[in-house]
Amino acid sequence: MAQWPLMDIDEFWQVIEAARTSTAPTHKALADLLAARPAEEILAFQERFDVVHGAVDRWDLWAAAYLIGGGCSDDGFIDFRAGLIAQGRAWYQRAALHPDDLADHPTVRLAGPGPGEELFYEEINYAAAAAFARHTGDRDAFYTELARRETAPSQEEPEHDMGEDFDFDDPARMRQRLPRLAALYLDDETHRTRRL
Repeated sequence: MAQWPLMDIDEFWQVIEAARTSTAPTHKALADLLAARPAEEILAFQERFDVVHGAVDRWDLWAAAYLIGGGCSDDGFIDFRAGLIAQGRAWYQRAALHPDDLADHPTVRLAGPGPGEELFYEEINYAAAAAFARHTGDRDAFYTELARRETAPSQEEPEHDMGEDFDFDDPARMRQRLPRLAALYLDDETHRTRRL
């Protein structure tokens, strides 16, 4: 838990939306927008980012990433969650409520398996660190300052609940849990062929 308030959730999504609508790549626009703010605000943004990122650390969303990406490692899922954030508040919330709705996402519908940075967007994870480095000249200072802002919890934090675990390699289970995505990636010959 942070000693200082996290960035307001509405302000957080406004910053993300401004980066998304820029002509620059989203991660570069996000770093530029954050670099124009005081260092403490950059840290507050990252703390909010971590909360939003952690909220979609669930098995059902990992299964969606697994189908969309033709597989999904631990690191891939970190990047997928960052990609969900980079899609903006509406897509983030929609996917959080109903991961199978990602079947309607334009990248998923048009590209088939293996969409690139749009949904697996690693660089978004590091935009705040890049912005902070502009203030200090030292990228490592960002992580030192984040650690400084943390306090030891007064009581043990509850274990993170990822929901019900299930076998991503079981086609029947995937069809049951994510029928629309499974129809695209397990049943659709066009999408299967693209993944190979």
